[in-house]
Amino acid sequence: MPLTATQAEAFPSLSGIRLACSIHLDPKIAPGISALMKKGAAIFITTCNPTTVRDEVVAWLVREGAEAHAWKDMSGTDFIEAARQAIAWRPTHVWEMGATLVSEIVDSGARPPLRAGMECTGSGIARLKRLAAEGRLPPAPLFNGDEVPIKEGLHNRYLVGQSAWQAFTERTELSLHRKNVLVIGYGLVGQGVALTARALGGTVSVAERDPARALFARYEGLPIVTLEAGLGAADVIVTATGAHRVLAAGHFPLLKEGCILMNVGHAPDEIEVDALGALSEVLPFVSEARVAGRTVYLFAGGSMANLTAGQGDTLNSFDITMAAMLAGLRYVLSPEAAAAPPGLHPLPRSAWEEVARKAAE
Repeated sequence: MPLTATQAEAFPSLSGIRLACSIHLDPKIAPGISALMKKGAAIFITTCNPTTVRDEVVAWLVREGAEAHAWKDMSGTDFIEAARQAIAWRPTHVWEMGATLVSEIVDSGARPPLRAGMECTGSGIARLKRLAAEGRLPPAPLFNGDEVPIKEGLHNRYLVGQSAWQAFTERTELSLHRKNVLVIGYGLVGQGVALTARALGGTVSVAERDPARALFARYEGLPIVTLEAGLGAADVIVTATGAHRVLAAGHFPLLKEGCILMNVGHAPDEIEVDALGALSEVLPFVSEARVAGRTVYLFAGGSMANLTAGQGDTLNSFDITMAAMLAGLRYVLSPEAAAAPPGLHPLPRSAWEEVARKAAE
């Protein structure tokens, strides 16, 4: 991951920085965290999604000097406790994927010495915007690392779809040929999922309520269907919204016999898994349920497919994303960022442009 290494080396001394991280803990994230510790930052790590944790990564980072409260498939209670421990650790900065720590600061009334933070997911940015609308953001500047073009346009648009379908094919041993695929949500992640599915031989339709996004899908040659109409025809249904309970109990009687439910969004409950009833594993990461007299299958427990059942982005692709996040963090950890007014801010172009230039060479 040479771009990551270059960005890591560019950090100044981080002595006095206490960075709490609520992020995916897979091997590709470890070089970035290790680099921050080598520059003198104190690090507390927890996860933004218990199903994507690699315990060996957590153990390695702890040996490197991080404090941690995270393990694979930790309970919801433990997940909340991890956020509370991270805030009680009194971070000066936060790096998040999902805005769990900022939400905990707001909800608990805690007052850590927070100077600045960075959020790197669309669902987390949506959460921060809701808090801002309610006047409940903490009194510190928070920077939007999701809408950086490298992250938004490259990772979200191209790489999630590729890695999700790789995981699907590997785990189910199925291709998409002669499969009707319904993609729910046509944001950048949904676009990548839908167009990759079509390239892999699937017959793809889209359920999207936003008229502009629906128009984009039509211009890609993808039919727009209502959710209810699409469910009955689909062999594979993919949620890509970042919202909660997009597929709920009331939808399940509409499902086709033998269909597969898969989530690629950040929210772990886009599919109301509990309403499927008893699940039995038929293959690793593939479970069977009986709903309304039909057999349906759930992929990766309804959690983020590409990181739960697969390896996520390739190393060379994630090198660009990780380098962009480190470049963003270098700005966020600077005195200039801390001097910004409280609220949600875009990352300045100067923070990440060099990574785009180097990656394009």
